Amino acid sequence: MTALRPAGPTSVRMPSGAAPTPDSLVEELAERVRASVRHQAIDPQRDPAAVHAIAVQEIRAHDDLSLTGAVLPIGDPAAVADELVARVSGFGALQRFLDDPEVEEVWINEPSRVFVARAGRHELTDVILDRAQVQDLVERMLKASGRRLDLSSPFVDAMLPQGHRLHVVLEGISREFAAVNIRKFLLRAARLDDLVALGSLSRGAADFLEACVRAGLNIVVAGGTQTGKTTMLNCLAAAVPGSDRIITAEEVFELRFDHPDTVGLQTRQAGLEGTGEVSLRDLVREALRMRPTRIVVGEVRAAECLDLLLALNSGLPGMATLHANSAREALVKMCTLPLLAGENVSARFVVPTVASSVDIVVHLGLDHSGARHVNEIVSVPGRAEDDIIEIEPIFWRRAGALVRAGGLPTRTEAFARAGIDVAHLLAETD
Repeated sequence: MTALRPAGPTSVRMPSGAAPTPDSLVEELAERVRASVRHQAIDPQRDPAAVHAIAVQEIRAHDDLSLTGAVLPIGDPAAVADELVARVSGFGALQRFLDDPEVEEVWINEPSRVFVARAGRHELTDVILDRAQVQDLVERMLKASGRRLDLSSPFVDAMLPQGHRLHVVLEGISREFAAVNIRKFLLRAARLDDLVALGSLSRGAADFLEACVRAGLNIVVAGGTQTGKTTMLNCLAAAVPGSDRIITAEEVFELRFDHPDTVGLQTRQAGLEGTGEVSLRDLVREALRMRPTRIVVGEVRAAECLDLLLALNSGLPGMATLHANSAREALVKMCTLPLLAGENVSARFVVPTVASSVDIVVHLGLDHSGARHVNEIVSVPGRAEDDIIEIEPIFWRRAGALVRAGGLPTRTEAFARAGIDVAHLLAETD
């Protein structure tokens, strides 16, 4: 991979046989393209095709001038045009990773150490930036999101125009340099059938989960970082009947599923005056006023778990994700997070509420090769003893395969109302 630096003796690498184009020349052309973009009032991030057309015009004009010997010729016009679009419309040296369908995540620990993840594995790239370039990239990324990063707000989560999630920690909180993470939105699975095709889920387990969604059971998707929780939630939400109305609540918009009646809500940072913040708790409560028949929470991390439990306990079907190492630990965490809502919330109230509100827990994991898969699917019968919630495994992973564990789900009446014979469905997978 090419090491990209600001101005200097570096050059843009061209295909074999083409003369390299000095980086200083590329940056000069980029400035001309930026000037034309500003003059024509083009939004470079929303209209990269127009930027590409301007880049081609500037390259042709330069090539015409090079015939006189006044300037250097361009070795590969097509490659330089792509580079110009990356610098003006995209995100410079990082753009090729954002365009690479195999790259799942990009992060910057320091300007000289840029990493990517492919197939669950980390790679150190040879891209070299400087402090000013990193700062410029962060400012450009945040510009379209309407979110800010400063001393009063040293952390930020934002969504890039391509749908990728940006997380930045300001220098001072992060040692020496700002820490940047870009988690790409890669649509590799839109439905449960796609997860079966990818080997993440067995056919029988997929049919069972689809039946659970149709029956209106409350489902929690748990797992570690990058195990595919959001993808699983997308696939489950896609199975919701079209007659239902779905309201989603997220920190930043990540859920994308095909449904005719859905409204997405996302949080908002406080303004410079310290006012105007919209928390995930606010969104969960607001969602209940929007006549939902389903509520989907992108990720439960703190006190919003209490509001979600109260919604689910009122008979409103819902789904959510959270970080946990197993299905049982997911339930333990759901019993702990509501306690953050205040001293008047006790485990005596929370534990039986979780037991009666959550019906199914799906736990995801990564294997040694970085492949994502479902580790277990458990039912929650609704009983708790000594603050321990009972679970009944329905599917678990044994010898590398997701197989029946013998358990049965509760709320069989919900399956019956949806016209589903769940016992027969599970018997076919035995």
